[in-house]
Amino acid sequence: MVMIWTGFGRTATAVAAAAIALAGCAATETGGSPAKPRSAEGLRYLGQPLLQDIYIADPSAHVFDGRIYVYGSHDVDGTTPEDDLGSHFEMRDYRVVSFDRIGGKPTVHPVALDVRDVPWAEKQMWAPDAARKNGRYFLYFPAKDREGVFRIGVATSDRPEGPFKAEPKPIEGAYSIDPAVFTDGDGASYMVFGGIWGGQLQRWASGRFDPNGSNTDLGRNDAPALTPRIARLRDDMLEFAETPRPLAIVDEAGKPLLAGDHDRRFFEAAWIHKHDGLYYLTYSTGDTHFIAYATSRSPYGPFTYRGRVLAPVQGWTTHHSIVEVGGRWYLFYHDTQISGRTHLRNMKVTPLVHEPDGTIRTIDPFVR
Repeated sequence: MVMIWTGFGRTATAVAAAAIALAGCAATETGGSPAKPRSAEGLRYLGQPLLQDIYIADPSAHVFDGRIYVYGSHDVDGTTPEDDLGSHFEMRDYRVVSFDRIGGKPTVHPVALDVRDVPWAEKQMWAPDAARKNGRYFLYFPAKDREGVFRIGVATSDRPEGPFKAEPKPIEGAYSIDPAVFTDGDGASYMVFGGIWGGQLQRWASGRFDPNGSNTDLGRNDAPALTPRIARLRDDMLEFAETPRPLAIVDEAGKPLLAGDHDRRFFEAAWIHKHDGLYYLTYSTGDTHFIAYATSRSPYGPFTYRGRVLAPVQGWTTHHSIVEVGGRWYLFYHDTQISGRTHLRNMKVTPLVHEPDGTIRTIDPFVR
């Protein structure tokens, strides 16, 4: 998935240097192949993979008690033929990665949750997220049930790295993929979720799953684009406190972005963060491979499109998180630098800058 980044000075240099050092760790799942220094087009990468011994994608980063924890998809090389619904993304468990600082040595923790230990799930443990409340840690994850429908579940632990124990049923009212949880300054937590095409969001347009529904909204170019859903979580963080609602994404005139607006409309991978009182909704545009962003004065929106966070990376998918670490903001993302294969992705990190006017400085994943 996923104008030109002009650099962040010493901070960017330090992060890149640390990432390059991390890329030298021993490889196992990657077959021992070191990360290539340049893309097939001869471009140098902005950053180097944070890991080279395991494929972790869709990185969702959080800081708990001063340590960085990253929750992501554990990519594996399966046997399912590739298709445009993502059937070849066969992920079946989660591994948490932690760092004591940006550029620090990574720790890859034991399996946090396996699909075999989720009573309702059958396969495809896609992009997760995590949250903490009252000393408990919550892992939110999508998976297909035995009818092939993506649901979103939750698992709990007393440790940020797990192991996590899954609730016996998925979250009532949750569907599709890519759950991301944002906790506001007042302590209220919200889940934003959804993804079209293989993520099945379009099949929930009526509020109930329609297996014969439109395969996508992309063919209805003049219709408002599908948007992610949001719902406030109950205090126990295990269920919704309200019915999920669409998050409106509008242009500068206040009109909904249209399905045919491929450079700006939502596809998947929604994430919310807050900076200087402004809520930022960031998301992938899918087939145009941008991470875009929109802003609002409320977590419920409407969100006004503002621009791009990240230009296209190497590889089809783009999925990210944005987190503040030690007073600085960072973008975690992934590409296919090591494998060159769409479904085997490696995570990266780079500094992110909020400009004084509320815009975000666009990042180019290559040094040009």
